[in-house]
Amino acid sequence: MTQTIRLKISPPLAEIVLDQPQRRNALSLEMWAMLPDLVAAANAHPDVKVILLHGGGNGVFAAGADISEFPVIYGTQAAARNSGRTIARALDALETSEKPVIAAIEGACVGGGVSLAVAADLRIAAAGATFGVTPARLGLVYPPGDMQRLARLVGPGTAKRLLYTGRIFSGAEALRMGLVDELVETSEILPAARALALEIASVSQWSVRATKRMLRGLANGLEAESPEAEALFLEGFANPDFAEGVSAFLGKRRPDWKVK
Repeated sequence: MTQTIRLKISPPLAEIVLDQPQRRNALSLEMWAMLPDLVAAANAHPDVKVILLHGGGNGVFAAGADISEFPVIYGTQAAARNSGRTIARALDALETSEKPVIAAIEGACVGGGVSLAVAADLRIAAAGATFGVTPARLGLVYPPGDMQRLARLVGPGTAKRLLYTGRIFSGAEALRMGLVDELVETSEILPAARALALEIASVSQWSVRATKRMLRGLANGLEAESPEAEALFLEGFANPDFAEGVSAFLGKRRPDWKVK
């Protein structure tokens, strides 16, 4: 079986690589089905702190779903339901990953590629990247989870414009609308993403992971004044990284973080 998506461990980073360049990383149902296990393996590795998601430096992130599969995977309502759930599980695995996920985007990022990107925590794009949210070009509706993530990033009005038109747009436009967080030269896309990942890996991982849990909770209706939010905030003062961080600051030394 051809390996179309793979996990590369390079502590403190794990890299999930879309590796089907001959098909412009078109996302097959098999690739979607493999993704949760790859995310779980990265999270389980004790030396991994940040996960990168990218297209292997082959000039494309993901040019959308593998449309050649559509007559089979969406041929009946039951098949469509099962396929949709497989894809949703993959995206939920990325979004709920304990360790932060950075998407490094070059070339085409269309349809399912955008779904992958918006499920990540942060997105860095190459200057020449192109984007499109294209279900309207296929007579489809974007899945609800994907639509919700997109609207949170770019706002309801921009999300509607992208979905209603299905148009292809540039990396510069993606940056302006907030779909991506940073734009770099194409040759710098993986180095820039790895540099950001290493910057995140250098601080308290307890803080990073707790902050991700808090932000996700607030985005999903957790009230800032709730007991759950307060408990997570107060937990910070009891975790071992807090004592180490204060001691290192006062001692003018590099902290030796306890949470790995």
